[in-house]
Amino acid sequence: MLEKQSVLVVDDTEINLELMRYVLEPFYDVRIAIDGAMALQEARTNPPDIILLDIMMPGMDGYEVCVELKKDFRLAKIPIIFVTAMNDVADEKKGFDVGGVDYITKPISPAVVLARISTHLALYDQKRELEVQVRQRTIELEQTQKLIILRLACASEYKDEYTGNHILRMSHYSRLIALAYGVDDISADMLLTVAPMHDVGKIGIPDRILQKNGKLDADEWAIMRKHPEIGADILGDAVNPLLALASVVALTHHEKWDGSGYPKQLKDEEIPLSGRIVAISDVFDALTSKRPYKEGWAVDAAIVEIKKGAGTHFDPSLIDALERALPEILKIKEMYSDDKAALP
Repeated sequence: MLEKQSVLVVDDTEINLELMRYVLEPFYDVRIAIDGAMALQEARTNPPDIILLDIMMPGMDGYEVCVELKKDFRLAKIPIIFVTAMNDVADEKKGFDVGGVDYITKPISPAVVLARISTHLALYDQKRELEVQVRQRTIELEQTQKLIILRLACASEYKDEYTGNHILRMSHYSRLIALAYGVDDISADMLLTVAPMHDVGKIGIPDRILQKNGKLDADEWAIMRKHPEIGADILGDAVNPLLALASVVALTHHEKWDGSGYPKQLKDEEIPLSGRIVAISDVFDALTSKRPYKEGWAVDAAIVEIKKGAGTHFDPSLIDALERALPEILKIKEMYSDDKAALP
């Protein structure tokens, strides 16, 4: 059996409340409030599906109650029908202006009351269902965007069999450093999502350079250093906030605090914060990870090395943030170690 929808009836006259209860109870869960303050308390404690609201009441009148209800984001969308003996056009207009959806004059007709309630509950239910569908669709789109970004990031790592879970670790490190620096949760989560794209431009670098055993010569380095701009070109001048941020990260993660980085030789705060954070995350993971040509450094040694780059390679304030975030970073390092399952 379906649960009855709830109606909050607000009126300071007992006979009016009893009449409404008699009319509505066969069809709805009826709740009663005898004044504005009681109506607000009842609505906030147990939000109804619809409210029938008298206007002329002692203390707060119905208009004031409606205004207060609309201020509360949890209650603002609940349909409010004014039920009153006031039948002037100006009164009716004021009721709509403060947020009412309908206006019933006393003495009431039971058939009219039931019809109006049924109509507005149906509209309210449709709006709520549409909002649920929109939210669900938005979540699905966001998840799809994130999956596409992650899989494209995997493509950039695919040529290197030794990168393991590098992009997972450094993206989580980036989020944690951002939070420790004072970045808000939403922006930090966006950075988590796009950080794996930092090296996507390596797709455009020849295998003979990417997979070369030994040091690169000057000409090869010149080609390798094109990958930030290639990455930015791949991501394009995007309107989508995630792809726009990913493009910034791809372009700037090799810039250095003293201006000696590439490709634009940006310095200090000319380098976007996202690029500065990803730079330090990327280097920390590279130092502490094992590769065929080296053992992974101890965390303490890696921190010492990164501190040597304060003011030259790295933003000094981000090194402080790295140290504050280190306990959580070490959990991520263990969770996504290269001997664990790699990306799905």
